[in-house]
Order: sequence, then structure tokens, then C-alpha cells
Amino acid sequence: MPDYDFMSDTTEDTSTRFVTFITPGMKRFDLSITTTSRFYGKKLVTDLQNGITAILGADDLEEEGYLAHVFKLSDEEAAELEQFLYFVVGTVNFTD
Repeated sequence: MPDYDFMSDTTEDTSTRFVTFITPGMKRFDLSITTTSRFYGKKLVTDLQNGITAILGADDLEEEGYLAHVFKLSDEEAAELEQFLYFVVGTVNFTD
């Protein structure tokens, strides 16, 4: 592939959790949550219904309106998703 200028090309073993749940507000979420050694300990969270992926850590959950914006949710839906994600994203670990 002579026309490609690769900046990075690595392979690693990851762990992926698939979870489906319905919130108290009756919103269904189908998520995949991938743990990797990249992204300073943050997780790749994919909304499988909409094909939207975000790199999330606890600090991102504290950003007002961030989940609603990224996943295109109402404020209520985002608040319910945030409650769940606090249990799975954990704290950010800086390795550098």
C-alpha cells in the first residue's frame, strides 16, 4: 500500500462487554464497552442502535451535556445513561 502514510498500526487484546438494559424512563440501550490499554484507561462505549462510539472516562461523565450531545439523547435519557456508566467506566489512569 504505497499511497498510505500510516501514523500507527498496532494490535492488542481487548475486553468487550455487551449490555442491554431499559432505564426507568423506558429508554432501551444496547451498548458495547471495550476496555483497552489505550486512551489513558478510558473505555470505548458504542451505542449499537445508532452506531455512535465515544471514548469515555469518569471525567467525561462530569461534563454537563456531553453524553446528550455525543449520543444524541434527551437530557433525561443522558442522565439515566450517565448513572449506568459511572459503574463501568471507573476512574481514569494516566500511564505517562
